[in-house]
Amino acid sequence: MPEGDTVWRTAHHLDRALTGQVLTETDFRVPAHATLDLSGRPVVGTVSRGKHLLTRIGDDHTLHTHLKMEGSWHLYKHGTRWRRPAHEARVVLRTESWTAVGFALGITEVVARQDEDGVVGHLGPDLLGPDWDEEEALRRLTADPRRPIGEALLDQRNLAGIGNMYKAELLFITGIHPTTPVGEVTTLPRLVRRAKQVLETNKERVAQTTTGNTRRGEQHWVYMRARRPCRRCGTRIVEAELGGREAFWCPRCQPERS
Repeated sequence: MPEGDTVWRTAHHLDRALTGQVLTETDFRVPAHATLDLSGRPVVGTVSRGKHLLTRIGDDHTLHTHLKMEGSWHLYKHGTRWRRPAHEARVVLRTESWTAVGFALGITEVVARQDEDGVVGHLGPDLLGPDWDEEEALRRLTADPRRPIGEALLDQRNLAGIGNMYKAELLFITGIHPTTPVGEVTTLPRLVRRAKQVLETNKERVAQTTTGNTRRGEQHWVYMRARRPCRRCGTRIVEAELGGREAFWCPRCQPERS
């Protein structure tokens, strides 16, 4: 599933291409909105909220999409061949200049503008949002002190934008084992600040990196590096399923508390 910085960048590209443009054609390829036609309305803007995308159309409508595991938004000049199969398209928005196609989107729904809070209001503070609130994020994270930190970081109700890759990398960088209870993490403010720093640094990059190296295979400390040597100490990286998600960590750099 894409991380928050990837979704932020997607929103930025859609916003730059479509905002202020009048839709000449709309095609919602989901049963609930198959007959909906928003052509003739201007695109007001696209913003990200954690891993959610909100494209505001006209005075009354908001297109809410979520990439989930396989989704992506593409922008094409008219006449350009699509890079994904047409049967994967869930939304097509056309203006005089661009065709925006949402492929394999996990969520595609159109809601009334005043109902946006109903689809994203449950989210915690957005690490890349204009209303980022570190104190509120810490309050939510510590509400259940017995919860493993790895699970708490992935819960978008605590703070929005961290996915499985950043979870693994941030816990390595801060030397925390993923099963450590939140209440035992003495460096939680530092962890949250580092999370914001890393996402802010990567939001303009196509190739995310936590090591500072953008070369293929060198971007990550532990994520997807099971059984390979730790870049710091040489110990083999461990992979296991924790809380229903795969986790990666270095047993030496991130010792499990007894």
